[in-house]
Amino acid sequence: MILILVILFCVGGGILYLLFAKNTSKDKPLTSDGTASAQMQLQAYERLILLTDRIALPNLISRVNQPGTTARETQYLLTQSIKEEYSHNITQQIYVSADAWTAVKNLKEQNMLIINQLANVLPPNANGMDLNKLLLEYVMTDKKGSMHEVVSEVLSFEAKKVL
Repeated sequence: MILILVILFCVGGGILYLLFAKNTSKDKPLTSDGTASAQMQLQAYERLILLTDRIALPNLISRVNQPGTTARETQYLLTQSIKEEYSHNITQQIYVSADAWTAVKNLKEQNMLIINQLANVLPPNANGMDLNKLLLEYVMTDKKGSMHEVVSEVLSFEAKKVL
């Protein structure tokens, strides 16, 4: 009789253990083979590629453009949009390589610098369209203007290594 109780106790305990272990494994983000970790890294690279596209000067200009603004107001809107996009994605740096994050950070800094420098060469009475036109001309003529494409390629290359 005691032997049967011990066996039932062990079987019951084993079943409870399996149920408990199965339920808690859903809460764990990483698996022993790293597939969940790789998935998180890939999602981070996807988000950073999207960030890179969103802060690319031509895309930024078309999204933020507001007719009737001054050049200074447009400068503020463009730089603020870059800062917000970057801040929204800053946590992704823990999932990507240092080189990938540095490339994204440099793109952010470079685009803000370009916007500020070109806004400063305009006369005080310039409007937002003048700044947008100057920025687009810069993108078309200077290699640094298409740095977002290089950063996207770096991120894509890094993501493929995860696969």
